[in-house]
Amino acid sequence: MIERDLEGWTLAFDLDGTLVETHEDLVGTLNRMLVLKGLPPAPMESARELIGGGARALLVHGFELAGAPVEAANDPVLFDAFIADYIDHIADHSRPFEGVVETLETLAARGATLIVVTNKRSDLSELLLGKIDLTKHFAAIVGPDRVSQRKPSGAHVIEAIRSVGGDPARAVMVGDAAPDIDCARDAGIPSIGVSFGYTPVPIEDLEPDVIVDAFEDIEEAVDMIVVEHYVTRALAGA
Repeated sequence: MIERDLEGWTLAFDLDGTLVETHEDLVGTLNRMLVLKGLPPAPMESARELIGGGARALLVHGFELAGAPVEAANDPVLFDAFIADYIDHIADHSRPFEGVVETLETLAARGATLIVVTNKRSDLSELLLGKIDLTKHFAAIVGPDRVSQRKPSGAHVIEAIRSVGGDPARAVMVGDAAPDIDCARDAGIPSIGVSFGYTPVPIEDLEPDVIVDAFEDIEEAVDMIVVEHYVTRALAGA
């Protein structure tokens, strides 16, 4: 029987590049929008680092990569077309990273409350997670439309944690890029950075509390953070 030693802890996960490999579908939609505007498509692999700031930022970066005026990327008609296309193709190729399902199941069995904290719109996040059968693992899926401020503001993760009755003093943020690590730092909670996601800045340079190279290693990283939390409390006489 698994000990429920993570009761009272909330683990917050970024979505794109942390839980799910989504770049083929996101860049596929981006490229269809670029072609629609007579621009060259972005190379699939080189465009991975464009992901993470939401659809509008992805369009802007895509136009920059194509050498086109970024003002055109802010066209609301183009944005609506992007969202409609992405909805139609949201899970053509997107899949959980290796080890995600097993790790989430183990962490939940140990009593942790799992949530998603993402800059992807909540309805799109729910649609994607539903199509790849991950929704059942999470107590909440919190996009920027459900909080007062989006990542990298710490308000995003704090409000998400409190929405499920969690305590930010016993929480961890897991992510792949600057918005995630900066969000955790702003909130005053420890962070785990994954090295396999989407970031133009090496994860080491972002200085998360722990770095992992595989999703399966997150459980051990969480344990390290939890132990340090209780040791610090004991030393402080709390």
